[in-house]
Amino acid sequence: MFTIGDFARHGRVSARMLRHYDAIGLLRPDRTDPATGYRYYGAAQLARLNRVIALKDLGFTLQQVRAVVDERVDADELRGMLRLRRAELEAAMAAAAARLTQVEARLRSIESEGRMPENDVQIKQVPAVRVAEVTSMAPGYQPQDITPVIGPLYERLFPLLAAAGVRPTGPGIARYEDGPDGDGAVVVHAGVTVEAPAGPLGDTGVTVVELPAFEAATIVHRGSMDHVLATEQTLARWIDDHGRRPAGYSREVSLECPEDREAWVTELQLPLVG
Repeated sequence: MFTIGDFARHGRVSARMLRHYDAIGLLRPDRTDPATGYRYYGAAQLARLNRVIALKDLGFTLQQVRAVVDERVDADELRGMLRLRRAELEAAMAAAAARLTQVEARLRSIESEGRMPENDVQIKQVPAVRVAEVTSMAPGYQPQDITPVIGPLYERLFPLLAAAGVRPTGPGIARYEDGPDGDGAVVVHAGVTVEAPAGPLGDTGVTVVELPAFEAATIVHRGSMDHVLATEQTLARWIDDHGRRPAGYSREVSLECPEDREAWVTELQLPLVG
């Protein structure tokens, strides 16, 4: 038998918590000394304590916890519940991390207003280029909409090209256009420069397209594309200041793309109205 202090240490809980659980009938001591009122617990009660704490961490109220443990949920069922809760928490953490990334991007954009020199922006005649690409839809144009779509597209593209015997001959090129329904959705094209005949690449889902030449305002972004907002807005301010008008979305040309996303170098090419 364990004193309440010893049992609390073995269960990694407080004695105060055990007293509360006793008071509400959730975890009674195995024996209470009638003369001193001291509580004593058996090692077998750790199993119930573990279930109580696990269910409490799942978000159940103590009343709900009591109902569940009194029904004697077995270890497999409890393991399944914990795995579900873990998945929910991981998803919530990922969503919070994505929101934090976008807050940081907005903050960088605000802090950089009026600071980046104009010679960062250049007007170029972008030559025609042939790319092999795969396409999907994103719900919007914000980084948190684009990143979960374009990453898997590129992961899909390169193995398909390798299987078809087509080798990239230049940088990756991502481009965007409005979705057909006018609901804010964006068509995402993930491509790479190739030398291959235009048209579908067999039944792979890859299409080789000829992108025409165009005039563009360009700027180089260094770092993860999750933080591209400040660079994109610098480009937009330059265009507005110089009386030019954009003709669609910026094209993203991957100049350097190592494993470390913060070391990426990407040229944004914003088409201009002639």
